[in-house]
Amino acid sequence: MKLNITCIPGDGIGPEIVNEAKKVLDKIALVYGHEMIYKDILMGGASIDVHGVPLTDEAIADAKAADAVLMGSIGGDTTTSPWYQLPPNLRPEAGLLKIRKALNLFANLRPAILYSELADACPLRKDISDAGFDMLIMRELTGGLYFGERKTIEENGVLKAIDTLTYDENEIRRIAIKGFDIAMKRKKKVTSVDKANVLDSSRLWRKVVEEVAKDYPEVTLEHMLVDNCAMQLVKDPAQFDVILTENMFGDILSDEASMVTGSIGMLASASLNDTKFGLYEPSHGSAPDIAGKDIANPIATILSAAMMLRYTFDLDKEADAIENAVKSILKKGYRTGDIMSEGCTKVGCKQMGDLLCEEIQ
Repeated sequence: MKLNITCIPGDGIGPEIVNEAKKVLDKIALVYGHEMIYKDILMGGASIDVHGVPLTDEAIADAKAADAVLMGSIGGDTTTSPWYQLPPNLRPEAGLLKIRKALNLFANLRPAILYSELADACPLRKDISDAGFDMLIMRELTGGLYFGERKTIEENGVLKAIDTLTYDENEIRRIAIKGFDIAMKRKKKVTSVDKANVLDSSRLWRKVVEEVAKDYPEVTLEHMLVDNCAMQLVKDPAQFDVILTENMFGDILSDEASMVTGSIGMLASASLNDTKFGLYEPSHGSAPDIAGKDIANPIATILSAAMMLRYTFDLDKEADAIENAVKSILKKGYRTGDIMSEGCTKVGCKQMGDLLCEEIQ
């Protein structure tokens, strides 16, 4: 199988971690008989330095021409980098917003996994962390409060701010279908999170999700109010499989879920459109302070590549091979600096990539 992948190395540690992800993908191609075709494009500060803008139309065209996009990280030090002296629409992060819109990436997937070997890093009580968890938060990314009409007006001498939360049934249906499709690849459970006791948008959300659920009789559906979900994430995270929710709720809950894993350096993510196309990236930032030192943790990017194999290319065995390699390396005690603990062997970014390649046979 030929896999056409546009890569965005980006800024900071981005080029280092993308290089290690490519290394692992190349090993997958060798073992399973695939062909990886890469094309690198510039985005973020790297693009500003060359083109004066964080993302060019040519780069967008290259991304659209691929089967998937694999991204490292973008941005720099907001206090010292000249990129942040530019107007907001020309700063590195504007490129990310532009590519999401251009590629219609409405479904954001944020796995939150607590590996048993990293349980000590979990801030939750030991009996909770010992149980472990493996959940995926499916967040609607292009609608809701963040994209509704907003304005600030003055009424009777008093300033008044207005933000509008809107969803139509088609926006809800397409994200729900994605959520149920992915649940079929996992433990076949969907927890739909809303605020249906208060919000009309949530009542519509719940109605449409229930309609979609009828097409997935193998998947168990439960509804949960967002405030309860926030509590349950720290009380009993092991209960969750796929959490399906709207934009603002997903923004908050995914950050909470990432915190209870204990290490953001292990967290992958994906943003999908209404085809198999997706943009895959680690959840962490560009870490400019450690760039070029060969100490970054590439695992989140490598796990993002595994998500790409699973959700864009339907190569579940290949994705499993990468994920199992990560588990094996952790069991053998290899750690980058961010997840280092007593009694383990500290390795750099490149060596971690090499070790993971060796595990894929």
